[in-house]
Amino acid sequence: MAWKASDVGQERLKFAIRANSGKEEMKALCEEFGISRPTGYLWRAKYRESERLSEVVEKSRRPQGIPHKTDSAKEGRVVELRQQYPDWGAAKLREVLKRENLDIPRITVHRILLRNGLVRERDRRRAATRRFEREAPNQLWQMDFKGMPEECKGCLPLSILDDHSRYLVGLFATTGTGGEAVQKCVRQVFERDGLPEAMLVDHGIPWWNMQSACGWTWLTVWLMKLGIRVYLSGYRHPQTQGKVERCHGSLESAMRKRPKPKEQEWQAWLNDFRHEYNFVRPHEALQMAVPASRWQPSRRAYEGDGKPWEYAHPELVRKVRQNGGIGLDGRVYFVSRAFIGEAVQLEYLEDSRVVVWFCRTAIREFDLRTGKSFPVDNKQLQRARSEGL
Repeated sequence: MAWKASDVGQERLKFAIRANSGKEEMKALCEEFGISRPTGYLWRAKYRESERLSEVVEKSRRPQGIPHKTDSAKEGRVVELRQQYPDWGAAKLREVLKRENLDIPRITVHRILLRNGLVRERDRRRAATRRFEREAPNQLWQMDFKGMPEECKGCLPLSILDDHSRYLVGLFATTGTGGEAVQKCVRQVFERDGLPEAMLVDHGIPWWNMQSACGWTWLTVWLMKLGIRVYLSGYRHPQTQGKVERCHGSLESAMRKRPKPKEQEWQAWLNDFRHEYNFVRPHEALQMAVPASRWQPSRRAYEGDGKPWEYAHPELVRKVRQNGGIGLDGRVYFVSRAFIGEAVQLEYLEDSRVVVWFCRTAIREFDLRTGKSFPVDNKQLQRARSEGL
């Protein structure tokens, strides 16, 4: 018979009483209780010798002392840190403890959190096993807005994150997606930390206009004029901007577990979060280092907006007409109205394709065989160049 752990003592006692009565055959009784006959005789002997029920009931196997148990002071410090950073997991808390010369294994920290009811079921998830990143700081910055819940209306955080180091270059409490306000924030970062080689944004306002053909906006044109390559993430593929999305997950968790005091301004709260994210919070993707340890300002200084771009091949430069197109081989190919009056350079590929470049960004492709104009496929472009097309 299958016994529950809580019923073992009672079953032993029942067996001993019936076996001691002498009214039943031992073999049949042992089979009924699912035990061997030597075990049955042992239980009956204990009962006869002591005639105390406690000698028959199974005693706890838990050791009276646990030599390696974390002492109360260390456990209290773990709990204290978790209460200070309720959105941090065991691995990050362990790194902070190590800075205080308290080397507690991560699993021990996690068990302490479990014992004290400080881990919710929905927070138990496995970390990503494969990550991609640029080789050096400032090769690529990811930029996006963080959507806010109803109770936090009035603030729409704008995040700018370095792909290599996860360093949060900028975090601003904007109130909307207006281009002028975004440009002001981005220019502030450029003046302080220099220019990145490239920026990754999504197909959203203010860097993309879904209502127009070839929806580049004046804001992305401004970024391109500074010599910054602008990349667009895939439609409905937020994982393309996975690092800034992950940062937003941490930001949302902090907002939920450590809400902003009513009297504090949003920008002040975001400044505190940015400092913690860059200089205090260990990052598992960085082998528990902090982003500030892997980041440095760009060597490309911001020198203002009005400097004209110099193309390597002036003979292939064309000016975008008032209709947003350029003339080529007796045809008019549409580029974008955002580039009206701007100079662009053509790059001919050997498969009858022409790539249109504005400064350092590929903005459009033409097919000379069909006369069609279409968005740039950056992956296909890189493949064609590697194959010498």
